[in-house]
Amino acid sequence: MPTLTRRTLLLAGVAGVTAFSATASARPADPFTLGVASGDPTPDGVVLWTRLAVEPFAEDGLGGMPARPIEVEWQVADDERFTRIVQQGSTVARPEEAHSLHLELSGLEPGREYFYRFKALNHLSRTGRTRTAPPPNTLQAPLTMAFASCAQYEHGYFTAYRRLAEDDPDLVLHLGDYTYEYEAGIHKSPSGIARHVDGPTTVTLADYRRRYAQYKADPDLQEAHAVAPWSVVWDDHEIANNWAGLQPDTPQANFAHRRAAAFQAYYENMPIRRSPRLYRRIRWGSLATFHMLDTRQYRTDQACGDGLQLCPERLAPERTMLGDDQEGWLFNGFRGSQARWDVLGQQVFFSQYDYIPGDVDKFLLDAWDGYTADRDRVVARFADVRNPVVLTGDVHAAWGAEVKERWDDPSSKTLATELVTTSITAGGDGSEEYEDTAAWLRENPHVKYFNNRRGYTLTRFTPDELRTEFRGLDYVTRPGSPVHTKATFAIEDRVPGLNRVS
Repeated sequence: MPTLTRRTLLLAGVAGVTAFSATASARPADPFTLGVASGDPTPDGVVLWTRLAVEPFAEDGLGGMPARPIEVEWQVADDERFTRIVQQGSTVARPEEAHSLHLELSGLEPGREYFYRFKALNHLSRTGRTRTAPPPNTLQAPLTMAFASCAQYEHGYFTAYRRLAEDDPDLVLHLGDYTYEYEAGIHKSPSGIARHVDGPTTVTLADYRRRYAQYKADPDLQEAHAVAPWSVVWDDHEIANNWAGLQPDTPQANFAHRRAAAFQAYYENMPIRRSPRLYRRIRWGSLATFHMLDTRQYRTDQACGDGLQLCPERLAPERTMLGDDQEGWLFNGFRGSQARWDVLGQQVFFSQYDYIPGDVDKFLLDAWDGYTADRDRVVARFADVRNPVVLTGDVHAAWGAEVKERWDDPSSKTLATELVTTSITAGGDGSEEYEDTAAWLRENPHVKYFNNRRGYTLTRFTPDELRTEFRGLDYVTRPGSPVHTKATFAIEDRVPGLNRVS
């Protein structure tokens, strides 16, 4: 065998010299067209994922696979060549779940890097790399975590995912809008349409499966999945724009059936555990706890018909973003936390933000500004943890904000910090700023940073500091853009707030 580097392995996979290798006999088409992934690490395990599809864009959404279970072998090793295999076995991929696999492994060692691969239909998958979480009650550091959101296929190429993979994170959080539901050509960015999706607006299970297949066949996205474990939560576009509970943004028949189809397709295509709920915790020893929230399924419908407007109804005390059960789960997690950093992985803008400079206040009602009482309850509970940090997606730009005790008093106490990642592609190429950025920031002095380029956010956790790099691309309407660090901020232990480093 020739000498192989880690990069070669992660880009192409390896057909090794063991009996697990693909054979040279006649065989059907490659079923691993959608790549591999891992997710939701624990100290002794991780979820391994793949989905078999020899014809990923087949009209029925079933990937050209036969209507029968397919045997899939798998291996986990602690070296790139698979000479030290630690676990292996076989299972079946079933047609009722679009031949997807979710292996919930246990029995691995904590805080370790592992490599994995699959074999089916005489084909060998590429190699993926994953990692288990550190042991409980240990401050294993540093942790390099990247987070991203909002990948509209038509608005650009997924170069940001490849650049994220090249930054070699230990963990990736995706905060929603992994896919978009629109039919081709109707959801344009200011930069236009860079490439086209197939099919109609996603409504049926077959529609959603085909849309995921087009996204997951993208080689840049496959790179990001293969480099590290992910923890994911949905926002609106995985289902339909600005949905809330069982309420769509615009009236439509049988939305409950549409939502159920979208939920099933999401599970089939994400490296998540089988669970009755999406909200959950990822614990990284005692260094960090990530509280991954679902801000769509349990919320009250948006106030005043949604949108950007002046709306007294948004202040009603009964309005909820999280719902009673999830809110109680979150607050119990705060009370029992021993983590140095407690991090909310969630979808929509948390901090107050007045979009209209001057005496008239207008707020985005799909965000936490439409659910002020619930936000106030969450902010009050930040006192229960040592270092609260809010991570956000959704708004297609990078922002840094300080969560204040009183939003309309800039001198009031800072209680937490919000980091908002820009989009992977949504919004097109973007710009450094808007014409009215300066006026916006004067109206909202707790907001310390804004940039309108596409990209992602890279963070580095240590016991003493959380350091954040807002990473931006020059363009997304053609492939291959370099990435640049637009700004770097530090948050000190026990000192909430943003300190600009560069």
